[in-house]
Amino acid sequence: MTQTHDNLIGGQWVAGASYSPNINPSNLLDVIGDYTQASAEQLDAAVQAARAAFPAWSTSGIQARADALDKIGTEILARREELGTLLAREEGKTRLEGIGEATRAGNIFKFFAGECLRLTGEVVPSVRPGIGVEITREPVGVIGIITPWNFPMAIPSWKIAPALAYGNCVVMKPADLVPGCAWALAEIISRSGIPAGVFNLVMGRGSVIGDPLVNHPGVDAISFTGSQGVGARIARQCAVTLKKIQLEMGGKNPQVILDDADLAQAVELSVQSAFFSTGQRCTASSRLIVTEGIYPKFIEAMKARMATLKVGDALAAGIDIGPVSSLSQLEQDMSYVDIGKAEGALLVAGGERLKLPTDGFFMAPALLTDTTADMRINREEVFGPVASIIRVKDYEGALFETNNTPFGLAAGIATTSLKHASHFKRHSQAGMVMVKLPTAGVDYHVPFGGRKGSSYGPREQGRYAQEFFTIVKTAYTLP
Repeated sequence: MTQTHDNLIGGQWVAGASYSPNINPSNLLDVIGDYTQASAEQLDAAVQAARAAFPAWSTSGIQARADALDKIGTEILARREELGTLLAREEGKTRLEGIGEATRAGNIFKFFAGECLRLTGEVVPSVRPGIGVEITREPVGVIGIITPWNFPMAIPSWKIAPALAYGNCVVMKPADLVPGCAWALAEIISRSGIPAGVFNLVMGRGSVIGDPLVNHPGVDAISFTGSQGVGARIARQCAVTLKKIQLEMGGKNPQVILDDADLAQAVELSVQSAFFSTGQRCTASSRLIVTEGIYPKFIEAMKARMATLKVGDALAAGIDIGPVSSLSQLEQDMSYVDIGKAEGALLVAGGERLKLPTDGFFMAPALLTDTTADMRINREEVFGPVASIIRVKDYEGALFETNNTPFGLAAGIATTSLKHASHFKRHSQAGMVMVKLPTAGVDYHVPFGGRKGSSYGPREQGRYAQEFFTIVKTAYTLP
């Protein structure tokens, strides 16, 4: 029999009305476990538990918070190979990538354990003689956290850790596709010394518990990562009750290749950005913007490099790219290849479903050329191993196409020109810019986020996380 996994509500493991199997996308015969589905009533119980725990937790000693978060981070790091294997088995990124993500999650908790002790304020003089002014930060309250399936360990961690570090209580709803990593993280948190009700896990479909979480009057703020459509709906819902929101909603990220770029370097960072983690990263570069002088050589070099990529079971050694996470995502990815061809693009590599020894959602990375900026393949987020090349005349044309998108998360440039690199860093309309580096690769101790349709609200990660997870108080005192 497969193992069952319940919700964590008020410090207790609570079964839902039903269970759903968690299937390995590398091997559809492999059931990771059965995970319970929360009801709207259980969601309400989780919020009530968080509200009850908030007064004591929000005023608790910062050393206790730091110790708890450090303990969580220590256990994650000690179990990184086990957790990384679970992640690969559940989501489909390679085992090495899974271990890397688990390591990142542990480091995030370690970082915010230190942040518990680094929260500062200000003491300033008043314009009125004899009056003192103190500016401090306090926790927001109960935070509803809604996480995606593509980074099931790291993204929950970079939301949960700062929420707890600054004294908030949490109700988390993970993506229905990847409950395993969320449950493993919740189980670690439950043994960290954090009081009952401070952290709660409710698993299930967004239509059943996602909307009730967003609309619940006992929730003070929502931190969401997911699609632009869902994010926009959450923004409208929260506007009614004036909830604080933090939205990360993806990207259509450009990778610019200029004529003077090192070709081998440009190809490698483009392949990593576009196809590693099966292209299922909001920072992935799905638009490769190439100047005309290097255009033919770049295409041939990309095709040659793509021919060496090994697609297969995420747990197998020597694999570069695992499966797409689900059948519906695979169908979406392949449909965009067809859309691109129908609009006039040329498919020069990949794009087909692969038949491998295990039955899974495997797809050969796809490269489309002869595309134009107005094609859907260059306007809409595919979220899979599909990249298209836009040919431009020069740097000015490349910069224009870089910003010719409704998104603005990440942007990269491959060039040996300091002039162009410096100009690009200043003038690309993105929240994160990479020079001669893959766009899909960020540190855990610095801000993460974009602009335009990619992000809304304060940045995530690093010390900038306090902007969302705390509120500012100004106190005046007459001695």
